Amino acid sequence: MKHAIYLCVATLAAALVYQIPPRFWDGTSWIWLLIAIALLVVVLIPGVGREVNGAQRWIPLVIVNLQPSEVAKAALVLFLASYLRRREDEVRESWTGFIKPLVILGILSVLLLLEPDFGATVIVCGTALGMLFLAGVRLMQFTIVALGLALIGVGMVAFAPYRLQRFLAYQDPWADPFNTGFQLTQSLIAFGRGELAGVGFGQSVQKLFYLPEAHTDFVFSIWAEETGFIGSIGLLLVFIALISRLLWWSRRALSVQRTFESHVFAGIALMLSGQVFVSMGMSMGLLPTKGLTLPMISFGGSSLIVTLCLLAIALRMTRECDKPEPRRPKS
Repeated sequence: MKHAIYLCVATLAAALVYQIPPRFWDGTSWIWLLIAIALLVVVLIPGVGREVNGAQRWIPLVIVNLQPSEVAKAALVLFLASYLRRREDEVRESWTGFIKPLVILGILSVLLLLEPDFGATVIVCGTALGMLFLAGVRLMQFTIVALGLALIGVGMVAFAPYRLQRFLAYQDPWADPFNTGFQLTQSLIAFGRGELAGVGFGQSVQKLFYLPEAHTDFVFSIWAEETGFIGSIGLLLVFIALISRLLWWSRRALSVQRTFESHVFAGIALMLSGQVFVSMGMSMGLLPTKGLTLPMISFGGSSLIVTLCLLAIALRMTRECDKPEPRRPKS
């Protein structure tokens, strides 16, 4: 029932967002970034943020638990797209233009890690670096920053016992199937039960208290169990088609000099592809276990609403790509 309500709210929100022209998002991107930062601070306040499984990532509202990290992802995409439109030459030609957005990225990352939300931090950093790379930053600059962030990530895993435990457990979950490898072994059992065509909708056994977080982090495992290999490949192809289309529109927008729209298309594509890769890879044992939703599939109001609104923005932008580029201030 909650998910049905979220679907209605998300659809209504997306319909409203679709009516707003892209120029509005370009001009107000910095406002959404400030709102996202404020929410990330508020969620850390004791008594305000809701703690679940040791992580304080949600702000309880009337009908939904707001997850600021989802707002931060969308805000960062819009802000970076606007920044890259205004400072495209500076980003390509100097360290200054490249470092400025990295400062914003650092602030968001620190706030996300304080929750802690390592998965969202990885997606945010990956999306931002991907957008900067596609904007044409110098390869040497990009490589130095990417290697630096990678080393920081490795250090955070190595010096955090629970993250290191997860990393070691996913390599051989059957070595400790009732403790550190419990989630992954149960997920793999779900895949095994699905076989070619699945056990049928609603017939999953693993979601009956065997597989933790079956409706959120491991929803793809249940999908694989109920629809089998055929259903799993089908869902993967749908995501590939959506992401490919977004990248196609990014190139199309760039060809008609609509750089803001081009960067937004690319940012949404990068964000979705990162989440899909991590969520599906984690469920199949290709990546360490990490709490991350599968876009538009996992239960969760914040993720569903934000994702549909981003897609509504992208859909509205497809209407604008055949029109002349309006004059927008570079500063």
